Amino acid sequence: MHRVETAAAFREALAVRFAVFVDEQGVPASIEVDDHESAATHFLARTDGRAVGTARYRTADSGAAKIERVAVRADARGERWGARLMDAVETDARETGHERAVLHAQTRAADFYARRGYERVGDVFEEAGIPHVEMERSLDE
Repeated sequence: MHRVETAAAFREALAVRFAVFVDEQGVPASIEVDDHESAATHFLARTDGRAVGTARYRTADSGAAKIERVAVRADARGERWGARLMDAVETDARETGHERAVLHAQTRAADFYARRGYERVGDVFEEAGIPHVEMERSLDE
């Protein structure tokens, strides 16, 4: 797991996101890349030289770390890449002074985040045509 530091690594992260969100889940390609790319800290998971997962976070208006675009390629799921990405993102966010993390979880992934200590905040809403729920947790160790 490492922070994305180069344009080439960023392209690999985008390729994972497009494979998962656009190709697999039908999110419009026109909204997958947004105005927050340059402000976000991106992470990339690789195995055997192949990019298999990605995630990013940025500082939300509230000051919390807003975790976004957590994605693992279908053929790499079940190998703990999502957990390892979240470990890296949460550690980095904590080390850069964030006390809380927030995210918009797809409802089908909410249990994954709940096992990591995230709690639901509010009702289900639609984002990119997919049901989501806002979740948050403290980043205190």
